[in-house]
Amino acid sequence: MHNRDTLALLPTGGGKSVCYQVPALMKEGFCLVISPLIALMQDQVARLKELDVPAASLHSGMHYNEVKRTIENAMHGAYKLLYISPERLQTDLFLDYLPELDISMIAVDEAHCVSQWGHDFRPDYLKIADIRTIFPDAPVLALTATATLEVQQDIAIHLKMFEGVAFRQSFARSNIFYEVRYSENKISDTAADINTTCSIIYCRSRKQTEATGRYLQQQDIATAVYHAGLPKELREEAQQQWMTDRAPVMVATTAFGMGIDKPGVRMVLHYDAPEHLEAWYQEAGRAGRDGKPSYALTLYNSADIKRLEESTALQYPPEAYLRQVYQSVAEYLQIPISAEPHQYYPFDLFDFARKFSLQPIEAMHALKLLERDGLWTLTESVYSPSTIQFITERHVIDELQDIHPSLAYVAVGLLRMYNTIFYYPTPVRETAIAWQLKLKKEELAAALAQLQAMQIIEYNKPGEGPQMFFHHRRADSRHLIIDLKRIHELRKRHEARTEAMVGFLQNTTTCREKMVLTYFGEKPDSDCGHCDICRSKQHARVNEKELRSQLLDSLATADKTLTELTGTYLGTAREMAINIIRTLMDDGIILLDENQKLKVKPPHPNS
Repeated sequence: MHNRDTLALLPTGGGKSVCYQVPALMKEGFCLVISPLIALMQDQVARLKELDVPAASLHSGMHYNEVKRTIENAMHGAYKLLYISPERLQTDLFLDYLPELDISMIAVDEAHCVSQWGHDFRPDYLKIADIRTIFPDAPVLALTATATLEVQQDIAIHLKMFEGVAFRQSFARSNIFYEVRYSENKISDTAADINTTCSIIYCRSRKQTEATGRYLQQQDIATAVYHAGLPKELREEAQQQWMTDRAPVMVATTAFGMGIDKPGVRMVLHYDAPEHLEAWYQEAGRAGRDGKPSYALTLYNSADIKRLEESTALQYPPEAYLRQVYQSVAEYLQIPISAEPHQYYPFDLFDFARKFSLQPIEAMHALKLLERDGLWTLTESVYSPSTIQFITERHVIDELQDIHPSLAYVAVGLLRMYNTIFYYPTPVRETAIAWQLKLKKEELAAALAQLQAMQIIEYNKPGEGPQMFFHHRRADSRHLIIDLKRIHELRKRHEARTEAMVGFLQNTTTCREKMVLTYFGEKPDSDCGHCDICRSKQHARVNEKELRSQLLDSLATADKTLTELTGTYLGTAREMAINIIRTLMDDGIILLDENQKLKVKPPHPNS
């Protein structure tokens, strides 16, 4: 609010969006919000509109006319917040209008993406500072949940925040109990540890996500499954089931959860060990955003350790393989040498890998590495609804009645159903149009295709899937310039992050939160007291009489499942607690009800 550049380092659930949304409403003009997550942009814009806050977004899932209309609306003061994906900053259309926009401030979400030493570097982010030359008085707010001290310094340099201030909220989360456990039977342990409270289980692969979901459903645990390979309607249904607690347990790949406003997640379980501590912290932090006690459990075994140790060779392939992948991409997208840059192309990784006999995972890492070298940007899967806009004069439609009555019938019907269809691309539902006009879907499809061929309408069919944004003029792969020195440095840094993750998993002596805080540059004074390492030290001093008293006191406050009652005890203390519960049940002191909850037997009325 005082027009000072600001770096806000806030943990997951720390309220980063509010930091720019409120000042945007208080200032003249609008806030330009730069975010790499299209789904999150769309979700935030929809939520702001529900609150009557004028907002819009520009991203790769939009068509030219829609982008142009949105920018023109922004130029005329239609919005208080305009969300934009970083690759859009470089398009000629946006740059043409940029000087005429009334930008009050610039918010950079996921700001760690600006650092090439961070875990998720995006070359597009390096262009953000160029905007500052046009709007020197607009302050920059850089927001991130995961940044080491080195990355924080990189953010300030690349965003030209030379006289800024920094707000750092501690990475400590006192309400989350952290546990890391070795498991040779993850599926069984997952079913045993998960309960009917709101939970997220993260898996690395789509296949494992579906297998875990099926197993839990077979155990009569209400479970939903979510990953990018599912059809849009199934993903939406799964998310809705979870949000409304019809399926309290969500099994998903790691993209799920970004921007989802559900503070009451009681448990996050990592079925597979994450790649690095940044990812682990961000995902585990989706538990307990309401400040109430929550649980973050990570399962790992020797296969996870081996995968992490081998990840460097997989993610940083040799130069020859990078050139092969580049050539294959150019052939797959049919891009000729010296083709114009700044274009979008639909890109299906699995189809690409199949056509060029490449392993999908290896190819993906090569694509990401070349992306970090600034050659292209791969966007996440984004759904684009059908849109129609009339691109002719009204009298042409009137004349159509004499030439082609059936097409005129469809055209007039569209005009009656959608009052904006003459002015800009308007989202439509073909099923609703066919029903309204009493046509078969095939008849409507043929009519729309013919109207488009006659250049009466611009009809964009629905699409869903990732896209590749090409930044450069396509080169001969033999002469492609690859920064091998930088890749070597990235390899070394990846090895260091991997070693930190392996050390975190195999650690048996140091407080887990202390390890995380130290990794992110904090200097904790004491152990957290709420991780498995701290609790194991505490429970080592608990005798059987004290433990029996603790369990009965806990049940006196509320009925609990076995997992809820013993979840905070570890190792020998947990085994002792289970044996005590078994004895108390045998003696009739505690009972198990029909909901599988333990309760203290009420006293006899005559006692």
